[in-house]
This record gives sequence, structure tokens and C-alpha cells, in this order.
Amino acid sequence: MIYALFPGKFDPIHNGQVDIARRAARLFDEVVLVICDAGAKKPLFSIEERVELARRCFTDEPRISVIDSCNLDLDFQPGQQTGIIISGLRVFSDFDKEFRAALIWSRLPANIEVVSLITDHNSMFISSSLVKEIAAVGGDFSDLVPEHVALALADRLETLETP
Repeated sequence: MIYALFPGKFDPIHNGQVDIARRAARLFDEVVLVICDAGAKKPLFSIEERVELARRCFTDEPRISVIDSCNLDLDFQPGQQTGIIISGLRVFSDFDKEFRAALIWSRLPANIEVVSLITDHNSMFISSSLVKEIAAVGGDFSDLVPEHVALALADRLETLETP
């Protein structure tokens, strides 16, 4: 079986990322979204919330799972070691970033290959940051994220505005 990891912050997950994961599931036996810590950035959603929001996107897709760990120990399945990392490419700057990341991954002992999928043209402008910015100013972002994510984001922003 060929496992592929799709790492990211997913804060929150958006339709472009859902599309990449679903398309990757057509190429590999299992795709594992790996929800990473946000590092220096303070995420809007906790890692547990991001995992739950992502899991709800794929309840109809048994070949896509979600975990909450971003480390270089890729032996997450008993007896299985992944060698595939999925990345999504939207614009040229994504290519530059992902190209550099692929070079780093290739230097690690795990012999990792990066497979980049070009985002669907309907999603190429979507980023989690953009979704949060549109939501924060009261814009309509409902077509950029799954419905349950839109509800969670609206609720989160409402609780942040309420003293």
C-alpha cells in the first residue's frame, strides 16, 4: 500500500485543500492529512479543532484520514513508512516554496518524494489566511470552505468579538 502525507496548518481547512486531498486519494492507497502546529503564528483554531474540522470534510472518503502531528518520524502506520509528501500549488510563489521544501526533504534519510498537485482553477486564489481576512471584515466566504467550517469560523469570530 502506498501512503501519502499531506501536511499543513489547515487553519481552517478550505475547499482548495479538500480538492487536493481528494485528488491525491485517487493516486494513492491512503492520504493522511497531517495537521501541524502553527509555529510562531497563533492559530484561530486549536490543533484539536482543526483535526475535527478536517475529519468532517472526509467522512465519505475512507482513504483519507487526519492526524495531528508534524514531525519527521514518518513511521505512523505499523510496519509502513511513507515516502510521499503531497503539496498543493496555487501560484508561482507556492512553486518556489514547495520546490525548496522538496530539496530539503530529499536530503533526509527517509528518501522522501514530493508530489505536487496543481490546484483546481476555481480554488487557486484560496488560502486559509484569505478566508480568515474575508470573514473578519464580514465578507461572504461561504463558497471558499465546507459548510461546517464556515459555521465554525463564523462562530469563532463572533466569540472573539464578544467581550
